[in-house]
Parts: sequence; C-alpha cells; structure tokens
Amino acid sequence: MNPGASRPRPASSPARRHRRAGTGRPASQRGAALLVAMVLLTVVVTLSAGMVWQQWRAVQIEEAERARTQSTWILAGALDWARLILREHRTEHTSLHDAWAQPLAEARLSTFLATDRDNNADDGPEAFLSGQITDAQAKYNLRRLFANGQVAPEELKVLERLFQAGGLPTSQARALADGLVAAWMGDPSAPVAPTRVDDLAWFGLDAASIDTLRPWVVLLPSAEGTAVNLNTAPREVLAAVVEKLDLGAADRIVQVRQRSPFKKLDDVAAQAGLPSGEAGPKLVAERVGVRSAYFEVRGRLRLGDRVIEEVSIVHKRSPTEVVVVQRQRLANVLPR
Repeated sequence: MNPGASRPRPASSPARRHRRAGTGRPASQRGAALLVAMVLLTVVVTLSAGMVWQQWRAVQIEEAERARTQSTWILAGALDWARLILREHRTEHTSLHDAWAQPLAEARLSTFLATDRDNNADDGPEAFLSGQITDAQAKYNLRRLFANGQVAPEELKVLERLFQAGGLPTSQARALADGLVAAWMGDPSAPVAPTRVDDLAWFGLDAASIDTLRPWVVLLPSAEGTAVNLNTAPREVLAAVVEKLDLGAADRIVQVRQRSPFKKLDDVAAQAGLPSGEAGPKLVAERVGVRSAYFEVRGRLRLGDRVIEEVSIVHKRSPTEVVVVQRQRLANVLPR
C-alpha cells in the first residue's frame, strides 16, 4: 500500500446522516410556534374585544332604558300639568287670549325641580322641556263626514272647499271621504280606520297633500260636539265650514277676535260686520261655535342627543274633568 495515497473516507453512519438531515427542524419549529402564538393572541384579542363590546352594549341599553323611563315620567308630568291648566279654564268661551294658549318655551328641567335657592341647578339632568296646548276644534274634524253609514253631502262640500283652499283637486276629497267612511264601516277591502292625520296616506294622499291639510283637519274620537271654534280657527277653515263666507270675511273675523274674542255665536255677525239675511253667511250652531272641548297637548323633551315628543288629545268633559283620549310618542335623534 502506498503510504502517500489518500485514505478512504469512512462511510457515514445512519445517526450522522440523520443529524445532518435534521439540521433545518429547529427553525421550522420556531416558525410554527410563532404562528400558534399569533393565532392564540388573535383569539384572545377577539374574545376580549367581544366582551368589551358586549359590556358597552349593555351599558348603552341600560342608559337608553333609563332615559326612556325618565322621559316617560317627565312627559306624563307635563301632560298632567296641561290638564291642570285646562281645568282652571272656566269661561263660557274659548279663545287664544286664555292662559292655556300660551306656549311653554324650552327651559332646563332643573329649573322646575329646584324648590329653594339652596338647590344647585347645575346638579339637575341635562334635559330641556317645552310644550304647547292648541285647540283641536280650530280644525275641521274629519269624522263629521260620516253620517248614517254614508258620506254626509254638506260635510263633503266642506272638505272640497278645504281642498280648493290648498290647491288640491276636489276629486281627491271625494275619494278620501269614501275611503274614510268605508274604513269606519269596517269594510274588509278598506284600510284600517285612521287615528292620525298622517294615516290619510293609506287613502291615496301623498305627503305634500297631507302637509297642506295638516293645519286644517283633525281626527277626533267622535263627531259629536266638535263644532269649529270661531275664536281659534284659521281663516281657511272658517271659509270652508261657514256657507257663503269668503276668505275676506273670514279674515275680518280673525282680526276682530284678536282684539276681543267672541263670547256668543249671536254676536259674531254684528262684531265682524257680516251681511245678514239670505245673502249673509250661515252661522249654524251645530257646525261653528265659540267654545271648545278637545285640545291637543304637545310635549317636547330634549335629553342629550335625543328629542322625544309626545302628542296627546284631551277631552274636557266637564269643568273639572279632563281626560286623555289619544296619546302618541315620537322620538328623534339630533344631528351631531
């Protein structure tokens, strides 16, 4: 053997080959562990965020429920206050000169709750209350259209004159009257009987037409004793309900009552200088009067970024009894 010849390399053992082949495993294992840690972290963060969101949501629901409960009691108190004011009204005529006709300007609620000077008004809730009482009989009651299961012809003429005053086609007045009577008669093919002016959309009136009629019409629970009040009604309603009364003569009635309200129906023609006899307007006691029994009470509560309004119809059945016959809640969110 040549001693200078290179010595043959010994064959690699299986353990050595296995160690060489496995030299990349520690790096892959570290990558897998990092990936698992990231997944676990994502799961933990997701669960934590979900728990925080659920807790926040629960707090929001609790705050909303507390605000709803508070607003309910506050608006109920405002309604009782309005009923008290109406009970104090004892005159034989109803006019815009009475105490109930003065609106309540928006005021911070804490100013009503303070009982003495030692109370700190700043500790009160950030709530603002306003309200107004209006004469529901200043408007034409649409329930007067219904008589003996059909449309009353004379009342249909009143509705047509209101449509003309608003620039609306009189054909819609006939369609509306027929639809209302069918609903009140319980016709299965007719819409549900309406309770609010907004419900007139069920009978084919668009939003613009309803907004036009809104200051002039109302839906009261009954047609009995709902004559239009000459001391409070706008001139368009006066010209519609009083036969042979034009807008000019109705305007004179409005101007006269601003100086001095009418105390008796018999005094209206003389005070307003209306013509008498067959050529003059017919002031029928069943259709017009100077006293009201139905009133609309509107309360508005601004609490934080929310505005809650409540509209109620009350009936003064006697000098000491004022009952709520209709109540509606409206809720809005103020823009930020």
